[in-house]
Amino acid sequence: MNRLTLLLLFVLASARPAHAQSAAAPALRESTCSVEGLGTALRRSRSSHSAAYRKYLHELAKEAAVTLPAAELQAAFWRERDPALAEDLAAAVVARTERGADPAAIREVARRALEEPDPKLRAAVVRSLRRTSALESTGALYEQLVKDASPEVRAEAATNIVEDVREVYAGFHGPASDAAVSAALASDDPEVTAKILGTLDTQAISADSAGRIGELLRDDAVQVRRAAALALGGVPAEQMAQARQQVLAQYGEEPSLEVRRALLQSLAQLGFIGAIPDLQRLRGVEPRLSEEIDAWVRVLELDLQEWNLILREKERYAQVR
Repeated sequence: MNRLTLLLLFVLASARPAHAQSAAAPALRESTCSVEGLGTALRRSRSSHSAAYRKYLHELAKEAAVTLPAAELQAAFWRERDPALAEDLAAAVVARTERGADPAAIREVARRALEEPDPKLRAAVVRSLRRTSALESTGALYEQLVKDASPEVRAEAATNIVEDVREVYAGFHGPASDAAVSAALASDDPEVTAKILGTLDTQAISADSAGRIGELLRDDAVQVRRAAALALGGVPAEQMAQARQQVLAQYGEEPSLEVRRALLQSLAQLGFIGAIPDLQRLRGVEPRLSEEIDAWVRVLELDLQEWNLILREKERYAQVR
């Protein structure tokens, strides 16, 4: 009896109602894992008040996926109309690709994310793709999802992109970061574009992506301009000179105080201690931000070599001021 069979037997036994468990428990017998049995266990878990137990079943479904008949699992996934259970089954289908059992499985989930008429179900299916290889392995999926008619689906897609770049690729994989930039620019929803770019690690993006982000400094939406400004601060060394010129040019024309703060942060990140002369020249452009510039200068003069340390010192300085 393998470990997975034992786990499923335990889950099915522990999922019985309390009054049933009070009776003498029948002896456990070895059985073959099945899609039907997995579906029953998942459905029962939804009546549990334990979030940990539901999460456990969700993860168990992904582990079981590689041993289950692929066609049956996909059929069960396409039939399911309950969003929570559809998400569990979708995650199981995706797991077949993530664990090397079926390279095409993830594309079935991507297809339903686009074709499913119910927005609640579409959103659930999109969530199942989070922290997977979908950003790279599903073509232009996210460029389509960020234009979905449902705000919930668009928001879930944006969250996927942000978490995938950060958690799956740690910001170091250029193609994934470029795909994120393409999705952000494909969106007509300023909130989605800002959410992606405002938290995107751009240290590995291409020159083309950096240039496209720079163009967003003149976008009509304030939140998009702010997000673009923050994103430009982390571009690769080869793109820093161009990004610096774009940031300086926009600072003189930018009407929003909040965007100007983001541009100052970007300038500091692009130059570290070398940004001090540029920052000092900007003091007279917007008097209300003179103290902000002074704070950046004071922190950069510490000559710290890590951006996260500079940010930490800047936040500490702001708190004691």
